[in-house]
Amino acid sequence: MSRAFAGPWGRRGGTGRGVWAVDVANHVHRSLPETGLGRGWEGAMIMALTATLLLFGLLTLHSASAVMAERGDLPHYHYVLRQGAGVILGLAVMLVCARIPTEWWRRLSPHLMLGSVLLLVVVILPFTHAIAPEVNGARRWIRLPGVTVQPSDVAKIAVLVWTAALAVRKRHLLQKLRRGLAPFLVGWAVILVPIILEPDVSTACLIAALGAIIVFAAGARVGHFVLLGVLALPVAAPVLMAGYRGARWKSLLLDPGGPVEGTSFQSYQSLLAIGSGGVTGVGFGAGRQKFGFLPEAHNDFIFAMIGEEWGFVGALAVIICYLALIAIAFRVARRARDLFGELLAVGVASLIGLQAFLHIGVGLGVFPATGLSLPFVSFGRTNVIAMLAAVGILLAVAREAPEGRLERAAAEGG
Repeated sequence: MSRAFAGPWGRRGGTGRGVWAVDVANHVHRSLPETGLGRGWEGAMIMALTATLLLFGLLTLHSASAVMAERGDLPHYHYVLRQGAGVILGLAVMLVCARIPTEWWRRLSPHLMLGSVLLLVVVILPFTHAIAPEVNGARRWIRLPGVTVQPSDVAKIAVLVWTAALAVRKRHLLQKLRRGLAPFLVGWAVILVPIILEPDVSTACLIAALGAIIVFAAGARVGHFVLLGVLALPVAAPVLMAGYRGARWKSLLLDPGGPVEGTSFQSYQSLLAIGSGGVTGVGFGAGRQKFGFLPEAHNDFIFAMIGEEWGFVGALAVIICYLALIAIAFRVARRARDLFGELLAVGVASLIGLQAFLHIGVGLGVFPATGLSLPFVSFGRTNVIAMLAAVGILLAVAREAPEGRLERAAAEGG
């Protein structure tokens, strides 16, 4: 059996071991309680952790956005109400995704990619400013009456599902560069180029890393990624260092203790907020950075608000929730019915983990400001809907896992 079929966990064994595994799996399958999400505790824990982050996010969002809303002559709960509508819709999407068989996701993957590409192209076309206006120097949203969509968030789910589906089809060729990895590179490029042109380089890097992790988990060679990274460096470096992005990197790497004006201002204010929180925080609603000192406190820097008002204890609790959710996602991947389900779960864990890690890193001054939201917590309805859709896909994999373990154990044992 090849590593590609075994997945990143490297399951192996002969016929006798396979029969024993089926017997054990049968016993466990009969003993686990039945829920709407299948047998086992993983689905319930995923739901509980997601609900905890959503509720905490709405609470923190109210504190971070109330002053900004009132300065705009809006009710103090304006942004919370808008986010709440996104959460409700996202939960409905999550429950629908949780009931969709994973095989359907594999069949839908090309259509998801095509739809994402069309949305991304609409955003950057020169004659679509009426529905895709420029905001803060970038065109990232499609705005229609009553609806605002960020296509790059939809693209994250599309790339996740499409990469997992193609990796299953090409699992025996992933060790080869031309016939194995080349199709992935073409597909990713079709998505990444319009995102970079918005520009939204941080999201493009996140999606590229997400795709690479899924393909590596399916059996690709790490040496190929190193080679491709070296070859892409002459093209990627100018993109990463162009304009304000280069100024932020230079400020972070070459002059971290320099003047706090310009590109260093947000990072300095973020660190000031986290540092002033101490161990237990200044108290809910008592933070000062939201009074115009820290830009985008309700979105790009909401982790800094958590650190200020809830302190080290609150920030650590949020990080533990993410780590627990990621750990359970990898457990679901290990127990998945087939390689496709396994790669879906790995992709969901990587998506949530990468985005949370990068957002928290920005808040702590490890990375320059990127504009990535904190999953389930930051303001952004498209992002919260996309993240909840990813959780729904993870729940679908978990729901199929008990029965799938029997089939997979028999296949791998035989």
